[in-house]
Amino acid sequence: MPKAPAADPAGPRLRIRLVFDDGLKIGPGKAELLEQIDRTGSISAAGRAMGMSYRRAWALVEEMNRAFRAPLVLSSRGGTKGGGARLTGDGRTVLQAFRTLEQKMEQAGATEIADITRLLSVPAPPK
Repeated sequence: MPKAPAADPAGPRLRIRLVFDDGLKIGPGKAELLEQIDRTGSISAAGRAMGMSYRRAWALVEEMNRAFRAPLVLSSRGGTKGGGARLTGDGRTVLQAFRTLEQKMEQAGATEIADITRLLSVPAPPK
């Protein structure tokens, strides 16, 4: 699965956000939350890894799950076998499509980003 575009720490980054008619927004934060859930198997651990409260992480997952025809994240409560969370097939598809879109946008806009960067009062260090 594609990861977030590797930003040059000395250069500009392109960040995109999809805004849908129903008000749903998917941007780098929700994409990272999905990645962290996939990595940790836990919504609360994913939120902690991002410096986000448990409540906020759950609210974002619930928002995404409500917005799509099928949930992006499935979760189970703790107990003797422990709880957890995992991305569904649709969750993986949404995440992969978003990361691919980021990469395409970054590649397509590289010339324009460089043009804008050259006009900054304090240019970024050369690569």
